[in-house]
Amino acid sequence: MVKAIYPGTFDPITVGHLDVILRASKVYDHLIVAVMENRSKNCTFSDEERKGFIERCIEGLDNVEVIIGHGLTVEMARNLDCKVIVRGIRAVSDYESELALASANMKLDENIETIFFVAKPELSFLSSSVAKEIASFNGDISDYIPSCIIDDVAKKLYK
Repeated sequence: MVKAIYPGTFDPITVGHLDVILRASKVYDHLIVAVMENRSKNCTFSDEERKGFIERCIEGLDNVEVIIGHGLTVEMARNLDCKVIVRGIRAVSDYESELALASANMKLDENIETIFFVAKPELSFLSSSVAKEIASFNGDISDYIPSCIIDDVAKKLYK
C-alpha cells in the first residue's frame, strides 16, 4: 500500500486544491491531506476550520483523510509511513520554490519522494490568496471555492 501526504495551508481550500486531492486519491492507496502552519502567512481561518472545510469537500473519498500537521513535512511523512509528498504546481514560479523544498526534503530523507501534480490550465492562476483578495472587494468567488463550503467561506471573507 502506497501512502502519500498532501501538505498545505489550504486557507481556504480552493477548487485547485480539491482537483489535486481528487487526482492524487486515484493514484495512491491512501492520501493524507495535512493542514499545515506556514509562519510566513497569517491565516484567515483556524486549523480546525480549514480541516473541516476539506473534510466536507472530500466526503465519499474513502481513501483520503485530513489531519492537522505540525513541524517538518518530511518528518511527518516518515512518522505516518508515507512514501510520497504530493505538491501542486501552477506556474514556473511555483516550480522554483517547490524544487527547493523537494530538494531539502530529499536531503532529510532520501526514501520519501516528492511528486508534482501540474494544475489544469483553467486552474493555473488560482490560489487561496487570489480568492481572498477578490472576496475582500465583495467579488464572486464561486469559481474559486468548492460549492459545499462557499457560504461559510464567504461569511468570513466578505466585508
